[in-house]
Amino acid sequence: MDRSVSNIPARIDRLPWSRWHWRVVMALGIAWVLDGLEVTLIGSIGGILERSDTLALSAAQVGWTGSVYIAGAVLGALVFGRLTDRLGRKRLFMITLAVYMLATLATAFSTGFVFLSICRFITGLGIGGEYAAINSAIDELIPARVRGRVNLLINGSFWIGAALGAGLSLVVLDPRVLGPALGWRACFIAGGVMALAIVLVRRHVPESPRWLLMHGRKEEAERIVAQIEAEVEREHGALEPVHSGGHAHGEGMPGLRQVAAVLLRHYRMRSVVVLSMMVAQAFVYNAIFFTYALVLTRFYQVPDNRVALYIFPFALGNVLGPVLLGPLFDSVGRRRMISLTYILSGIGLALTGWAFMQGWLTAFTQALCWSVVFFVASAAASSAYLTASEVFPMQMRALAISIFYAIGTGTGGFIAPVLFGWLIASGDRANVAMGYAAGAVLAILAGLLVRSHAVDAERRPLEEIAPLPR
Repeated sequence: MDRSVSNIPARIDRLPWSRWHWRVVMALGIAWVLDGLEVTLIGSIGGILERSDTLALSAAQVGWTGSVYIAGAVLGALVFGRLTDRLGRKRLFMITLAVYMLATLATAFSTGFVFLSICRFITGLGIGGEYAAINSAIDELIPARVRGRVNLLINGSFWIGAALGAGLSLVVLDPRVLGPALGWRACFIAGGVMALAIVLVRRHVPESPRWLLMHGRKEEAERIVAQIEAEVEREHGALEPVHSGGHAHGEGMPGLRQVAAVLLRHYRMRSVVVLSMMVAQAFVYNAIFFTYALVLTRFYQVPDNRVALYIFPFALGNVLGPVLLGPLFDSVGRRRMISLTYILSGIGLALTGWAFMQGWLTAFTQALCWSVVFFVASAAASSAYLTASEVFPMQMRALAISIFYAIGTGTGGFIAPVLFGWLIASGDRANVAMGYAAGAVLAILAGLLVRSHAVDAERRPLEEIAPLPR
C-alpha cells in the first residue's frame, strides 16, 4: 500500500455496532444533554427570576439572558472550532466541558442581571465549543452506514437534558423543598456537578484516528484503531479484513484563505443550504423555547413554579422525533427526509401560531401542539448539524461546523429571544403569532432549498462526500 494512503477510514466504517460505540456516544453526546439542561433551566425559571425575592428581572432581561448565552456560544464555536482542527478533537472536548462546568457553577451565585449575563455568556462559550468538537469526533468515529441516525439521536438528546432540567426545577422550586429563592441556584449547581462527572468519563474516549491521519500521526492512529478492533472482536468475533485504502494522510489543516475559497467558491451551494438550515432551526427553537415560560405565565396564567410540568410533553416530542425518524435519514436518504421535516415543521408552526392568536388553545393544548410540531422539528434541527459536519472537507470539519453554527445561531438565536421577549411583553397575541409566522417561513424556505440542492450523503464515507479541492 502507498505510504501516503491509509485504510483506517474503511476499517472504522466496517466495524459492527458494539459496546465501544455506545460508550463513545454516551460520553460525547452528553454535551447536548447539558445544553438542554441549561436552556431549560432558564426557560423554566424565567418567571422565577422576575420575582423580587430572586433577581427581579424584567421580561426583556429574561430574553436578553437567552441572547447573551447564544452570543457566547457563537464566539465559543468560532474560537474553539478552529482550535479543534488544529489541536485535536479530544483536547478540545475536554477543555470546553471544563469551561461549561465552571461557568454553570458560577451562575448559581449570580447577584443581578449583569453577573448572571456574564456567567451565561461564558457558559455559552463552552457549549459553542462543544458543538464543533463533538460533532467532528462523532462523525469520524461512527460507521458510515449508521452515521445519520446516530448523529440525530445524539443531537436529539438535548431534550433529555430539557426533561431533566424541567424535573429538577419542578422539585427544587417547590416551597416544601427549597423554594424559588434558593431553588433556582441549586439547579445550576446540579448542572455543574453533572459536568464534573462527565469529565471523568470522557478521559477514556480516544482521539479521532482520522484527525491523527490528517496531521501525519499514522502510527498513533493505527494503534488506536487496533485497540478498538480488538475490543470489538472480543464482542463480535473476528472482523473481516480490509485491504483497500484511499485516504491520503498528513495533509494538515488548510489556511483561512483556502477555507474561504472552499466555502464560498468550491462548495458554495452547500454553504447556502447549510446556512439556511442553521438560521431556520436556531430562530424557531430559540424563539419558542427561551420564552416558553413567559408565554405560559403571561397568556395562560400558569404559576411560575409549575411551568416545568409543561416542558415534559414538549421535551418528549423532541426526543422521540430523532429516535423514530433518524433511521429514515440513512435509508430513505438525506435530501428527502431533511426537506420533508423542515417543510412540515414550518406548516405546523404556522398553524399553531394561528390557533394561539385566535385564543383556541389552553396551556395544555398549547403544550400538545408544540409536542407534535417539534416531533418533526427536532429531527430537522438535528439534521442541520449532521449536514454541516459531513458535507465539507475533513481537514476543516470543526471550523466549518463552527462557522455555520455561529452565523446561523448568531442570526436566528441571538435575535429571536430578545424579539420574542418584546413581543410577549406587549401582551398582544397577534404580535407573538407574527413571530411564529416568521419562523415558519424560514423553515419552509430552508426545506425547499434542501430539496433542490442537498447532498446525498447517506451511507457514504466522509472522505468521498467532500474531498478538499486542490
